[in-house]
Amino acid sequence: MTEDLLYRHIEHLRRLNQKGKLFLCGPFQDNDKAMPILVCQALDEAIGLVESDPFVKEGYYAAYEVNALIEANEENNWLTEIPQTLKNLTN
Repeated sequence: MTEDLLYRHIEHLRRLNQKGKLFLCGPFQDNDKAMPILVCQALDEAIGLVESDPFVKEGYYAAYEVNALIEANEENNWLTEIPQTLKNLTN
């Protein structure tokens, strides 16, 4: 990592934040990986945002993984009634 690469990465995160696309981000304590939590309407949008990060574009992050998160909250009864939860229940 160079100082220039770091600051371009930070600028990327600032732009995402200003657009309301960045919910949370940061490295894990073991310094092996990091995780941005993005606010996107589709998986393709999230992939595009990740791939536009200078850390990804320039190979500082050798690989990345994108997963969709289903938000559980009071309004949706903590997902207790969705098919995914019901399928995972054991009696």
